[in-house]
Parts: sequence; C-alpha cells; structure tokens
Amino acid sequence: MPVGGYMSGIFGSSPVKPLQQHMAKVLTGVSELIPLFEAVIEEDWDRVAAIQQKISDCEKEADVLKKELRLHLPKGLFMPVSRQDLLEVLTMQDKIVNRAKDIAGLILGRHMVLPAIMQDGFLEFVRRCVDACRQASRAINELDELVGTGFGGQEIKLVANMIEELDAIESDTDRLQREMRHRLFSVEKELHPVDVMFLYEVIEWTGDVADRAQRVGSRLQLMLAR
Repeated sequence: MPVGGYMSGIFGSSPVKPLQQHMAKVLTGVSELIPLFEAVIEEDWDRVAAIQQKISDCEKEADVLKKELRLHLPKGLFMPVSRQDLLEVLTMQDKIVNRAKDIAGLILGRHMVLPAIMQDGFLEFVRRCVDACRQASRAINELDELVGTGFGGQEIKLVANMIEELDAIESDTDRLQREMRHRLFSVEKELHPVDVMFLYEVIEWTGDVADRAQRVGSRLQLMLAR
C-alpha cells in the first residue's frame, strides 16, 4: 500500500492514532533497557549486542512513523487537537527512544561494567524510568477518549490523574538517580577515571528517559488547560 494510503488508514477519524502508534514503538524500545542492563550485570556481551540491535530497530521504526506523521498530518483542516500540539508531543516522544538508543550504543561500544555496589539499585532505577515511559504511553492512549468528550467530563480528570502519577514516578527516578551518583562517588577512586566519566554519563542519560517521558505528560497537561 502506498505510504499516503497507509497513513490515511491510520488516521481514519482520529488525528491522534498515529501519535499513539509512535508512542507504542517508543515504549517497546525503551522497555528493552531492562534486559539490556540485566545482561550488562551478567557481562553477557552477545546478549547485550542483540538487545542493542532491538533498541536500534525500534528507534528506526519510530523514526519512520514520525516522518510519515509529519508528512501526512492534515494541514488547514479542522482537527479537535491542534497540529502544533500533536507535532510537539511527537518530537518529545521521539527523544525518549533516541536516548534509549544512545544508552545502549554507549554500553555496547565500551563494554561498560557496572560496579557491584550499583547493580541492584541501577536495575531499580532503570525499571522506574521505564515505568515513567509506560505511564506517559497510558496518558497518550487516552487522547481518543479526550477528543471524543471534547476535553471535558470525567475523562479529563482521569488523564490529569495519570499525569500526576507520571510526575510522582519521575520524582522517584530523581531520587534513584541521586543514589546512583552517590554509590558511584563512593567507589570512583577504585575505578579508571575514563570509566567513571562514562558511568556518570550513563546515569544521566538513564534519568533523561524519565525526564523526557514527563515532558510528554507536561505537554498533555498544557493541552488539557486550553
């Protein structure tokens, strides 16, 4: 099917369905960070490589969806959600999976090993960052209902509660991120300085996943307020 026909089929009566499909692909890619870090802890580099490829494939597929949505989103037509809002949320979603790809590429490229003191806590940190992404996806999946109710009624309260929960999850990731920095600081003199530098970067980038998911929620919140 030609791309135009494909996108027309995706849009149907909903201008937000392609955005939801893009977010689903983003979440698929980001979720692979959990088995990635499990493999890192086991120092199973073949598995790390396989998972890195999965994340890279998801990022590429999300990029295709992003480009198709940008090209085929109706212009100059009445839509219940503004074109600018949809495109801004799309950009924010795309940055989430881009960061997951960055993390996986750095981990694999340097065969980075997590110090023992960080391992359990880091898995908790990664899982909570994925939780933030999942919560953002849940909120995005309510856009159809929001459109159907004209951004009113109980649905708007439901989404507002989802965004509030997303903020709480992101606050958890901030706390876990600080803990990871503290644990690394406690052993950094025992490690090679270059390894320490990149470990701090991995901690920062992992926290970015939750931060970027929260920005999706913040943009939705602005849409609700209009």
